[in-house]
Amino acid sequence: MPQGQVTSVPQDGLTTRQRRNRPLLVVHTGEMKGKSTAAFGLALRGWNQGWSIGVFQFVKSAKWKVGEEAAFRALGRLHTETGEGGPVEWHKMGEGWSWARKQGSEADHAAQAAEGWAEIRRRIENQVHEVYVLDEFTYPIKWGWVDVREVVDVLAAREGRQHVIITGRDAAPELIEAADLVMETTKIKHPMDAGQKGQRGIEW
Repeated sequence: MPQGQVTSVPQDGLTTRQRRNRPLLVVHTGEMKGKSTAAFGLALRGWNQGWSIGVFQFVKSAKWKVGEEAAFRALGRLHTETGEGGPVEWHKMGEGWSWARKQGSEADHAAQAAEGWAEIRRRIENQVHEVYVLDEFTYPIKWGWVDVREVVDVLAAREGRQHVIITGRDAAPELIEAADLVMETTKIKHPMDAGQKGQRGIEW
């Protein structure tokens, strides 16, 4: 797509404007870091447009603090106080959700993840947000905790302007097939290969 030009125009009966504003399903997968970071970058653009942002982290513990979370919470406060940008919600396991990862069996975690997806489905059906970041959502799908066919059906039927970004390794083939945009991160080099541990401002 040189200079942002499309390679072909589908015969779908839509106008250029309608096609341009169609909500996207985006999947960031692959073994290298940067999948979530890229998703948060898209969400940041959405916030600047005044869109409602919903971030849902499926694997990271509530104790794990990431820089993007602090930044988006600050942007949410800025919107509340000044009206600038859009509203922000950030949810993760262990922070007021019944699907929080706690001590328990795999069956417990599977049930909690399924309940978390049910909440997201409810929001999609009610058009609560305009950007959803389902961070590391590929894992509960891979583990069989969430039915990929149901996910694909719900996302295909979503109405309005609801962009959905899913991150995580080993994205299911059905998810990749359904997506409008798929990015795969591949490692060429990494500081950890040379024995360097993660550092503040880079990894978190």
